[in-house]
Amino acid sequence: MRTSKALTVYETRLNRVIDYIYEHLEDDIRFDDLAEVACLSPWHWHRVYTAMRGETITATIRRLRLSRAADWLANSDLALDVIAGRAGYSSADAFGRTFKEAYGKSPADYRQTGSHAAFKAALLTQDGAGFPISMETLAPIRCASIAHTGSYMQIDHTMERLLTALAAQDAMAPDRRMMAVFYDDPDLVPVENLRSRACSPVADGVTLAFPVEEAILRGGLYARLRYRGPYADMKDAYRWLLGVWLPQSGHEPDDAPVFEAYLNSPQQVPPNELITDIHLPLRAS
Repeated sequence: MRTSKALTVYETRLNRVIDYIYEHLEDDIRFDDLAEVACLSPWHWHRVYTAMRGETITATIRRLRLSRAADWLANSDLALDVIAGRAGYSSADAFGRTFKEAYGKSPADYRQTGSHAAFKAALLTQDGAGFPISMETLAPIRCASIAHTGSYMQIDHTMERLLTALAAQDAMAPDRRMMAVFYDDPDLVPVENLRSRACSPVADGVTLAFPVEEAILRGGLYARLRYRGPYADMKDAYRWLLGVWLPQSGHEPDDAPVFEAYLNSPQQVPPNELITDIHLPLRAS
C-alpha cells in the first residue's frame, strides 16, 4: 500500500510538470523551473521523469510543440515562419529539419500532402467510396473516464491524468486501452468550450473513485473508419465521414457521440504511424 501511495505522489508531481508545459509551450521552458514545479531535486527529477514516463522531458516538449505545429499546418493558414516561432524555434530552417525528422515531410510538404490532403480531395470531389469503412456491432463498453473541456488536440493531457488516477486506485486494466468520446462539432463550438472525455475500458467489478467516473459507451451498430496518421490531420477525416460517406451510405446516425479507439500511442511510434479507429454510431436498419 505504501508503495502505491508513494508512486501516486510522484505521478502527481509529474502531472504538474505536464500541466506547466501545456501552459507554456510558446515560452522558454527552463529545466530548473520544471524541477521546482515537480518539487523534486534538480539533480534527480529528470531521471525520475524519464523512467516513469518513458521519454525524456526534451522529447515530451518537442513532441507536444510539433503536434500543435502539425495542427496549425493542417488546419490553418498561418505562415510557416510564424508557426516555427510559436513552436519554439529561432528559424524556419531549424523548425523544418526537426519537423521533417518527426513527421517524414517538410512543413510545406506536410501542409500540401499530409494524410489530411487525401480527405480534403475526397471532400472536394464528394467521393464517398475513397476510404474503407467497416460496419461493426459492439457490445456496451464500461469505461473509467475523466471529462475534458477545451481543444481536442489536448485530450492526451486528460488521458495522462486518467492513467495516473487508475494506477493510484489499482484499477488499471492490463491492456491499458485508451479511447476518447467527442461531443461537439469543432466547426461550430469555440475551442475553449469543446467537450470530450478520456476513457479506458474496465471490468464490471472494478470500483472507481474521484476524479474517475464511469462512462458507458453505447452498444450497437457503428461505422468504423481506420485512420493512419497524426492526430492533427483527423479533422478532414471527420468531415469526409459525416459529410460525404454518411449521406451516400443509406444509413442514419444514431443519437450518440462519436468515439475514437487508439491502437498505439505517440510514445510508441512516429506520428505518421499512429492508428486510430473512428467509430460513428448508426441506427439499426
